[in-house]
Amino acid sequence: MRIVVLTGAGISAESGIPTFRGPDGLWEGHRVEDVATPEGYAADPDTVLAFYDARRRALAGVAPGAAHRALARLEGAIGDDLLVVTQNVDDLHERAGTRNLVHMHGELRRARCPACGARPAWDADLIDRPACPGCGERMLRPDVVWFGEMPYDLDRIEQAVVACEVFVSIGTSGEVYPAAGYIALAAAFGARTVELNLEPTDPAVPFDDARAGRAGELVPAWVDEVLAARA
Repeated sequence: MRIVVLTGAGISAESGIPTFRGPDGLWEGHRVEDVATPEGYAADPDTVLAFYDARRRALAGVAPGAAHRALARLEGAIGDDLLVVTQNVDDLHERAGTRNLVHMHGELRRARCPACGARPAWDADLIDRPACPGCGERMLRPDVVWFGEMPYDLDRIEQAVVACEVFVSIGTSGEVYPAAGYIALAAAFGARTVELNLEPTDPAVPFDDARAGRAGELVPAWVDEVLAARA
């Protein structure tokens, strides 16, 4: 059984990583336009680099949650029949043990060089303009997809969604893209669609199975069901 899982901020929130937008419309005290757009970076690169440097350092203080570990356990059982597509830029899926993984919005622990296109693994700060290990230019920026930029690996994701038998949305609203588009695409090609989310999505979204609650409880229970059905 081929399964595609799409994860969003809700799966990492239980590990202590703030969700993208708070109720006040800010992202960790900043306007999203100032720290998550090419225009914001062009206007004040120091603020943007410092913001992502702080978020990268903060990863050391969090750990994968039960939902991350459950997905890694599922991959251990079914191998390449599971693809996890995450909208998150943290590394909690990897640290839980998931390997067949797409970071469609990039990764905090990588940098990107606009000069040569390199995307090196990166744990140090970028605020001091370190040299790119590929070309030597001092233009490194966070390898995070901002508003107005193209997400990574869209062709691979679409091919997996079209071919899957089960599509699961975890910790992300089914009302907004890309989740809404992938749900509709998976359903159009005959996949069973499942939502595991803290708040139920509008009932107009055509999930075959929608469950509301904490990811740390829902995801392990769902994985147990999948593995039991395979036994």
